[in-house]
Amino acid sequence: MMILVLLKAVLIISIIAAFLAAVLSVSEYFLRNYGPCKITINKDKDFTVDGGASLLSVLTDKKIFIPSACGGKGTCGLCKVKALSGAGTLLPTEEPYLDEKEKAGNVRLSCQIRVRNDIEIEIPEELFNIREYTGKCTEIIDLTAEIKLFRFELIEPKEISFTPGQYVQLMAPVYEKSSEEVYRAYSISSDPAQKDTIDLIIKFVPGGICTTYCFKYLKVGDEVKFNGPYGEFCLTQNDSDMIFVAGGSGMAPFVSILHEMRNKKIKRKTAYYFGANNVDELFLLDEMKQFEKQLDDFKFVPVISRPKQNQNWKGQTGLVTEAVERNAKNASEAEGYLCGSPGLIDASVKILKKLGMPSNKIYYDKFA
Repeated sequence: MMILVLLKAVLIISIIAAFLAAVLSVSEYFLRNYGPCKITINKDKDFTVDGGASLLSVLTDKKIFIPSACGGKGTCGLCKVKALSGAGTLLPTEEPYLDEKEKAGNVRLSCQIRVRNDIEIEIPEELFNIREYTGKCTEIIDLTAEIKLFRFELIEPKEISFTPGQYVQLMAPVYEKSSEEVYRAYSISSDPAQKDTIDLIIKFVPGGICTTYCFKYLKVGDEVKFNGPYGEFCLTQNDSDMIFVAGGSGMAPFVSILHEMRNKKIKRKTAYYFGANNVDELFLLDEMKQFEKQLDDFKFVPVISRPKQNQNWKGQTGLVTEAVERNAKNASEAEGYLCGSPGLIDASVKILKKLGMPSNKIYYDKFA
């Protein structure tokens, strides 16, 4: 008898839970159904959409591409627009990425704005020149256990022009691990003179929607979509010495930059410090040796933080920032170029400033 009572109780609770879930689902649908909303851009372009989505995703659907290294997660702070009306109040998630001048000027993160009514915004006119590309994967090269190089031949348009240091936003389509299209930003690593192909160096992120797609689902012969190019991480036009610092897939923009230096016979003295935990995480060593031969005054300095005894490592050891501090005697007269994780960037900036490099001479691409 007691078992029967318990079973009835479980059944009743299950029915109530199912009913509440249905109520929540229906409520969510109607609460998020804001009806038609008009988006006006730069006072001369407009379109109407169904409300409810983020402004970033709405613009992307209309092929208006706003930079977003994090794919709309609100962690990169790049998808800025000027909101003239209808965007609502500034959210706590936006504040860390906006300075006081931007806040006063109604600059917002488009990924954090929910389209609930008519919205009027301003964006730089050059963003209308950002294009969407279709490419075919022609090669996948294992660089380390966690990093691969993906090469794409352009189909439409057939060529891309970019400044070395820039990135594109690669689209992961709907697949069994993702119910929606997702964009993620990856630095271009290819030679800018080779306009009909594009190389991306990507590190696998456990649980990452786009990296999981690239590493476990994308095959040679598959077509992909990406848009760009974006970014202002590129060499200045002067003769100053340069210090490069990177780790992992932060290698990508520097490969492209080194191609450009070779192509244009740039003779700036350059030291490139690349950090890894162990020797197995080093890659493109032959390519770096070639650049050392082809460029007038270029030195590649791999740094291993925890070398294994059986690897007989004879190069620099410790943190890559420690190697910079030991060796960069010309830092006060040089420029710094950094690419990698927020931790690496912050530590490198601190060291370069300690060595006398002015803040306005330090340029970086901080991965979200």
